[in-house]
Amino acid sequence: MTDLADLTAVDLARAYEAGECSPPEVLQAARARIDQWEPTINAVWHRDDAEADRHATAAAERWRAGTPLSPLDGVPVTIKENIATAGVPTPLGSQASALTPAPRDAPSAARLKEAGAVLVAKTTMPDFGMLTSGVSTRHGTTRSPWNAEWNPGGSSSGAAAATVAGYAPINIGKLTSGARCAFRPPSPAWSATSRASDASPSIRPTTAAWPAR
Repeated sequence: MTDLADLTAVDLARAYEAGECSPPEVLQAARARIDQWEPTINAVWHRDDAEADRHATAAAERWRAGTPLSPLDGVPVTIKENIATAGVPTPLGSQASALTPAPRDAPSAARLKEAGAVLVAKTTMPDFGMLTSGVSTRHGTTRSPWNAEWNPGGSSSGAAAATVAGYAPINIGKLTSGARCAFRPPSPAWSATSRASDASPSIRPTTAAWPAR
């Protein structure tokens, strides 16, 4: 049987509609996957389990009523730490940054929440996104699920590691020139990138298998 944490966003929407699983069940599977890998790969810096529970429960009620907000309703996501989410600090990977809660959501985070996506965690990044590595003075080094002696590069180091480890079917990162969205579909794997202004992502296939643990 396929682990719920390994289902794509499309799979989950179909399963929710058919009543085969619920957002709270999928959220628990996502957390179990995160707990399986953390702190070894060090891809997560913030979680609010109570808030995620609340949103997953609300999404389940909407699916049962046949009124989901969108196909993403109840789908777990992670978001890079420099993409603001209301009430959560954005230290930009730096020990020098003050932990001041963000006053509002960034547009990408707001659109995901409006669609009903469930924020599972915020992911790590190097200091101010200035390094092409996963090394941060606040978080330490983010590691690759392929080999913990490596790091996944940057600046969306946590999002990259979270995608490979299967923390969520959608893991949002960010480039200086726009937003990078990391999707984890079935094998053969796909990576998708898009600028904030693009209507749709550009997609390229790979043949890599997901690592087991």
